[in-house]
Amino acid sequence: MSKPVLLLMSPFPANFIAALKQVGEVISIAEHPSGYLDADIVVTTPMGKISAEFIANLPDKVGLIASVGVGLDHIDVEAAHTHNIQVSNTPVVTEDTADLTMALLLSTCRQLFVNQQLLLQDKWQSSTLSHRVHGKTLGIIGFGAIGQAVAKRAAGFGMDIFYTGPRQKPEAQALNARFVESVDELLQQADIVSLHCALSEQTKHIINQHNLAKMKPSAVLINTGRGELVDEQALISALENGTIAAAGLDVYEHEPTVPEALKALSNVTLLPHIGSATTECRMEMAHCVISNIVQYVKTGKATNLC
Repeated sequence: MSKPVLLLMSPFPANFIAALKQVGEVISIAEHPSGYLDADIVVTTPMGKISAEFIANLPDKVGLIASVGVGLDHIDVEAAHTHNIQVSNTPVVTEDTADLTMALLLSTCRQLFVNQQLLLQDKWQSSTLSHRVHGKTLGIIGFGAIGQAVAKRAAGFGMDIFYTGPRQKPEAQALNARFVESVDELLQQADIVSLHCALSEQTKHIINQHNLAKMKPSAVLINTGRGELVDEQALISALENGTIAAAGLDVYEHEPTVPEALKALSNVTLLPHIGSATTECRMEMAHCVISNIVQYVKTGKATNLC
């Protein structure tokens, strides 16, 4: 393939764009809405949705959608495959996302941000009691690479770990993580619930009003997966009414919008989708997606295909 035309569906840092220009001609959909007509390769992130309709309108020469990140719920992968378009991702975010999950879990349970605000207001004596993490029961919904990496970290805190998903995982034994058959059972037993399942029609709003009611009043919900796994309005009500104790969120149902009612709560820790936001991880992601693209240009088949 001669130098390909790379269509950017999302904003990217200047240094990443400069690196892409070493591979091919770069155009942005934001600056050139009709640029898809010239594209050979589409480059996107979870913020750049790629629908079946968009895919159907791409020229036949488009052979790769290269996504930066590991999740693919922003791409109609089935439609891409129907049109003989490969889809690749960058599965290098596991460890950083697991680190962030544990940080969010600790911050939420120990109320770090609440107590920091009290200190900044010179209200030292008003500091609030929180809840311990060591020895608690952690329920992990979705036991893929990130879920397993979280379990490994949680084991260091002496947590009692169990998980649920479509099937048992052989890796769980080494992590002392026990399988439970249903989400219901997990929600009823867990002190802390952490979401790591892929977003699909089956898992959208897996945390809803009905399931929140099954959790302990002292339970904490952590979500570093996908925002749409949680019915946000149901969660707000549960936090306001004491159905559960607290939540730590890095992702939201309608990003980048975060409901004012959620931001007004004192029993939440809220972060702006920074699971992979370390210098090292972002460099690895950039290297990975460029490597995927280069391999496709050279051989006709990208690496890290989904």
